[in-house]
Amino acid sequence: MDKVTPKSDVFKANLDRAAPLLKALRANGIGHVIDGKVVTSISGDTFETRSPIDGAVLASVARGNAEDIDLAATAAALAFKGWRDLPASMRKKLLHRVADAIEDRADDIAVLECIDTGQAHRFMAKAAVRAAENFRFFADKCADARDGLNMPSEEHWNVSTRVPIGPVGVITPWNTPFMLSTWKIAPALAAGCTVVHKPAEWSPVTADLLAKLVKQAGVPDGVLNTVHGIGEEAGKALTEHPAIKAIGFVGESATGSAIMAQGAPTLKRVHFELGGKNPVIVFDDADLDRALDAVVFMIYSLNGERCTSSSRLLIQQSIADRFIEKLTARVKALKVGHPLDPQTEIGPLIHERHLAKVCSYFDIARQDGAVIAVGGKPYDGPGGGHYVQPTLVTGAQPKMRVAQEEVFGPFLTVIPFRDENEAIEIANDVRYGLTGYVWTNDTGRALRVADALEAGMIWLNSENVRHLPTPFGGMKSSGIGRDGGDYSFDFYMETKHVSLARGTHKIQRLGA
Repeated sequence: MDKVTPKSDVFKANLDRAAPLLKALRANGIGHVIDGKVVTSISGDTFETRSPIDGAVLASVARGNAEDIDLAATAAALAFKGWRDLPASMRKKLLHRVADAIEDRADDIAVLECIDTGQAHRFMAKAAVRAAENFRFFADKCADARDGLNMPSEEHWNVSTRVPIGPVGVITPWNTPFMLSTWKIAPALAAGCTVVHKPAEWSPVTADLLAKLVKQAGVPDGVLNTVHGIGEEAGKALTEHPAIKAIGFVGESATGSAIMAQGAPTLKRVHFELGGKNPVIVFDDADLDRALDAVVFMIYSLNGERCTSSSRLLIQQSIADRFIEKLTARVKALKVGHPLDPQTEIGPLIHERHLAKVCSYFDIARQDGAVIAVGGKPYDGPGGGHYVQPTLVTGAQPKMRVAQEEVFGPFLTVIPFRDENEAIEIANDVRYGLTGYVWTNDTGRALRVADALEAGMIWLNSENVRHLPTPFGGMKSSGIGRDGGDYSFDFYMETKHVSLARGTHKIQRLGA
């Protein structure tokens, strides 16, 4: 990054803010946070985390294994009773302090996230704000977490209540790591659970900062523990540890399957937010200008590295040619560049292995007979990092690999359809079922299609707009369970039934 020439005052300010943060990272490295203490791995092993901008080493990171996970799980188990029994009003106060601490460091978090993941600053500038909102939302729900139902019968008062399940494991991804970590950790803490967090090894930087901000806010030691490491080592140990009662995971579907198998012997509860191959369906009566904006935003923002991206455009044949013409011009105009530049819309991909995966689909598209209308090559971006051209594939058929497999990059596949029934058939003919987007001014059709789509979340005439009380999650290979509002508490808490007799019902007498 030293070779980059600032092109604006904001870009220069971002680089200036990054400089001391990078210096501290390289000098101090990243350790685990276990029972409130920053520690190295018991083995002494480390790994390097590098910036996708230029491949520069950001820090040496402690490489945890089963021994480190055991220490963290033990700390979480020991801290659980105290945290569970803390008055809800006090948990609420502490979680609001965490939100305050996040907001105080919002600019630092945004810059670090850009450098660590390659995401554009225009999106990461809001990540810390949304993370703070996650903590505030669940802080305010602490008092409601145990709420249940009153279900009286003729002879009994029956009530339900909820109690925290115990220490839980949270395994988070690398695409927007800080915000996604708070989606999982905030409700777990609000419920009264303690947490062992295993961040993605490709993006450890802001997870380390989050653990320190939680301690700074006064949350007791052992309530949030963070262990860095490789999924096959630290992650596997976490999913198998007997003290951990549940695993919340965001990531690839294949990894979710492995986690389910690893947790089976200890009967772990699992919550998975996995992959997607999400359709955006544009009918010929839609507001095409708004639909075009949403189509471009939902695949090319966040580098296309988002599970909810609308990576398949299903366009009605009668408008396909003119819509694709406008879409092509927009994709060609997208700005690829340094993630700290406020003008950048697409930054470098997270890792060289991921860049290779995304680029492999260029040849796959051609081999299957599709047309790469825009892009289809790596991009020579500033710093020489893992940049790729935003790509648009046309002439695709529903069974092609580019129409079936999750690319997880700035890569959009266009598929034409004749009518409503064919649109639904194509949309559902994948193994995923996370989200669906429908554009039409026919309300009846919008509701019919929403009901027919095999997806956990549907947006009608809108891009993905997250509302925290609503259920977030998918069907089929896209996941198990739901995040958001009380849905999160259903995962992190056990429901308990308490029945109180009026003292009037007849009890059978045996042996009298």
